Amino acid sequence: MLRGNHTAKIDDKGRLKIPNAFCSLIEGQHGSEVFVTSLTGEYVRVYPMPVWIALEEKLARVPSTHPARLRYFDRINYYGQVAEIDSQGRVIIHARLRDSAGMAGEVDVIGQYDYLDVWNHERFVARLQREPYTEDDARALSEFGI
Repeated sequence: MLRGNHTAKIDDKGRLKIPNAFCSLIEGQHGSEVFVTSLTGEYVRVYPMPVWIALEEKLARVPSTHPARLRYFDRINYYGQVAEIDSQGRVIIHARLRDSAGMAGEVDVIGQYDYLDVWNHERFVARLQREPYTEDDARALSEFGI
């Protein structure tokens, strides 16, 4: 399980150094191939390839002409590329996504159970302030026993 938050760096070549705590879990459980993408371009999402494939299998059950499916794939594929975690724990974030998401220097890498989200620190803090956790959120989660 990928949990917590670690600071990481994007180098001059656009490579994210995945924090060791996350990298060892991903490679140990899923291998080194990943799908690097985003739905909005505001952040980077790193899926271990088996996790991404399982999601694609669910999407395959949605009719290929469904407008939501088409919009989802348009965005995921526009920003997405298959990548490999190298021997030093780095993964390339291609230029289009790197520019859109403001990926340069230090970034926040956040565990999201079975994938990682990577955020420009200032953007993430602004999002936390703009979208606070509310009592409605707590009530909604209580329906799931949380």
